[in-house]
Amino acid sequence: MIQDIAPYKLDNQWKLAQPKDTDIVMLFSKGKVMASTADGCLSFPKVSDVSSAGVDRDDLRYLFSISNSSVAETVQSYFLLQNPDLQLPGFDFADLRQIRDTPTDDMYKIMAMMTAKHLDDWYRDTRFCGRCGCKTLHSAKERAMVCSDEHCGYTMYPRIMPAVIVGVTNGDKLLLTKYRTGFGHNALIAGFTEIGETLEETVAREVMEEAGVKVKNIRYYKSQPWGLANDILMGYWCDVDGDTTIRMDENELKEAHWVAREDIELQPTNVSLTNEMMMKFKNSEA
Repeated sequence: MIQDIAPYKLDNQWKLAQPKDTDIVMLFSKGKVMASTADGCLSFPKVSDVSSAGVDRDDLRYLFSISNSSVAETVQSYFLLQNPDLQLPGFDFADLRQIRDTPTDDMYKIMAMMTAKHLDDWYRDTRFCGRCGCKTLHSAKERAMVCSDEHCGYTMYPRIMPAVIVGVTNGDKLLLTKYRTGFGHNALIAGFTEIGETLEETVAREVMEEAGVKVKNIRYYKSQPWGLANDILMGYWCDVDGDTTIRMDENELKEAHWVAREDIELQPTNVSLTNEMMMKFKNSEA
């Protein structure tokens, strides 16, 4: 997870930064990211690559920096370029989810990709003011988009949607699911928090909606930024309350079962909070 990428460390504070040749450039288009996976090594374009292709450095938008504490004074900044038609030798647009599910020793690169994707979505969706419809401008003092109409002046900040990941336990069994479409590996109950709802209420509602069971002893575990869906995931454990019969929502899921610890099949990578929670239960650590 982006907060667990030691010896690398994320600095997500906005600042005025000038791109260096060795800094990273992120480009996204229709669920894909400009990358190279040659020889099984994930890499993204550098500023020098896009400059050679004729891109003006003023078109690069600073995102964040990642440092390596094991190497003195090693800091690499990440910039956003919103130009989906750009062609770069040695790079191509690759599916975000496929990259996410590819094992790699450089997990920080995947986490950086997802964080950059969250910001790319936000910049794309705030080109116009949501109040008056006028064009927006980049703030010169913070990460914000400001309405160009002086009579409106509405300021927009990046939005993060709260969601829960729920590990429902039944003694030595865990409730595992598989989505009807999209992600094909084992997962836990998950869902977004609705307006006026506490996170604990979200847990109980989502479990009832997706699996048809009641829960008790709801307890917080930990959180994870998840840029692919522009949300902040909050993991919870809870116990089944009463009837253990699963009544699956077939519109959302294609499978939902109680699975014994030793039989749990994990996801192919350790990227997600979901996989961490499944692993904790499998290893009798939860």
